[in-house]
Amino acid sequence: MDFADKLAALAAKIPALCPRLQTEEATKNALVMPFISALGYDVFDPMEVIPEFIADHGIKKGEKVDYALVKDDQIIVIFE
Repeated sequence: MDFADKLAALAAKIPALCPRLQTEEATKNALVMPFISALGYDVFDPMEVIPEFIADHGIKKGEKVDYALVKDDQIIVIFE
């Protein structure tokens, strides 16, 4: 399944999932982690996806963000 198919499958689930997402953790598990996975990252590999990353960029300087994506040992995307 390519990226567009994975994204479409996730998008199709959203209407049914949203009423059940009562917490941030539930939202991360049901929506954010599958989206990161659709991007081609292994959400369980800390060399690719760092949960609770301490950001040193922009308005989040020194604060934790939900996830950071790593490519070639560099942080390339942060999710909050």
